[in-house]
Amino acid sequence: MRTLLPGRVGLAADALLAVALTSVAVLLGQEASSQGWTALDACGYALVALVNLPLALRSRAPVAVCAFVHGVWFCYVTAGYWPVVNTFGPMLAIYTVASLRPARQSIPWAAVMAGIWIYAGVVSHSDSLPSVVGQALVFPAVLWRFGTTARRAAELAGRLREEQAERARREVAEERGRIARELHDVVAHHLSVIAVQAGLAGFVFDSDRDTARTALATISGTSTEALDELRRMLQVLRAGDEDSAPATPMPGLARLGEMIERVRSGGVRVDLRITGPVRPLTPGIDLCAYRVVQEALTNVLKHAPGASASVDLRYTARQVEVIVADDGQGVLSDKVRPGGGHGLIGMRERAKLYGGRVDIGPRSAGGFAVRLTLPTSPQAVGEGDDTPE
Repeated sequence: MRTLLPGRVGLAADALLAVALTSVAVLLGQEASSQGWTALDACGYALVALVNLPLALRSRAPVAVCAFVHGVWFCYVTAGYWPVVNTFGPMLAIYTVASLRPARQSIPWAAVMAGIWIYAGVVSHSDSLPSVVGQALVFPAVLWRFGTTARRAAELAGRLREEQAERARREVAEERGRIARELHDVVAHHLSVIAVQAGLAGFVFDSDRDTARTALATISGTSTEALDELRRMLQVLRAGDEDSAPATPMPGLARLGEMIERVRSGGVRVDLRITGPVRPLTPGIDLCAYRVVQEALTNVLKHAPGASASVDLRYTARQVEVIVADDGQGVLSDKVRPGGGHGLIGMRERAKLYGGRVDIGPRSAGGFAVRLTLPTSPQAVGEGDDTPE
């Protein structure tokens, strides 16, 4: 357990409290003779100081201070001085032990305080011994209860801080994962197109200048678009508040045609089919669908050269479904396992974030297929596809 207050601040506060209790005890001791008790002498004042001043170290060594305070208090009572004068120090010592140590350590000391309290009533021949016994049972119990409550509150606060720190670490990890997926999607797709076009341009540079120029133009346009997307990502990361927005819009299914044209320019024939009424989607779902299609076509471009692909986009009442398939005769499925690869993991993570799912695997007729299903309403989460095959 931690001290009641941290570091030097806690020690200074405890020292001031000890001095204050000592001053109160000294002032109260001056009334001892008027209450029929022996007036404090030099020994009495010394015992008062020894009971209260050690409380300055109560947060550093609560059990040791409590033991010392109760030992001196016992001597004070045995010497025949007014017991009430020195009750505040032992009370604070019991509260401190209960607030900083477990019950197995604090309960015995509460019992010790009760015993000394009763002992004080017996040796002083009090006429109201039942009242003294009642006080001896109630006061330590109440102080112990207050201290235990403070200790539990401190433990709960500590656990809360730990949970908040853990949540912050998870959020940082999730944000890093999101950024990594975005970078992978942007860089992998555009660089794959650039690599294919660069190879084509180099191959036909001397024999077919027109094809080489077209390939170089594709490289220029693709690299420009990649830079725009990276610039948009950097603007989002640098944004200091929610009002800051990137200058360029996030890509979505409305730009699916542009992406498909880039893939076609890389030598992959891609057919696009849209079923159902096209309607706007929320930005997150729109970007998720776009990125999954982008990753799937990038894999076709990298791992199944010469294959043809199809993109089926289906809008239903509560879902949007995208199926990207190729006829690469197992070329892609041999190189990219459904459970591995950063791109495939990113697909699943994106879909999971929005309550959807991704099914990835080889087709029975040959080739490879990626099927994404995303709910477009909260009621659709967890439901199957409501469009017949």
